[in-house]
Amino acid sequence: MARKLRRRKKIAGSGQLAFGFAREEAEPPAFWQARFYDFNVYSEGKRKEKLNYMHANPVIRRLVKHPKDWLWSSWTFYYRGEGLLAMDVE
Repeated sequence: MARKLRRRKKIAGSGQLAFGFAREEAEPPAFWQARFYDFNVYSEGKRKEKLNYMHANPVIRRLVKHPKDWLWSSWTFYYRGEGLLAMDVE
């Protein structure tokens, strides 16, 4: 998917900002930041590990005291079966 997005030509509509990439680059601009990468979750253990990591981020950054307090977190859905956002777990 990232390769496809890198090749796609950005067409800026009215009111949108165009990316500031040089037009005559031999290599398309990077899609991921250098320290980030995509990762296939291949097991139930990895899925839990990644969910725990994501849910802990606002707590570690001291934005909230508990993951349930972060409005956009999926914590409430995974731990209580309810929440602000509908989740597709398949």
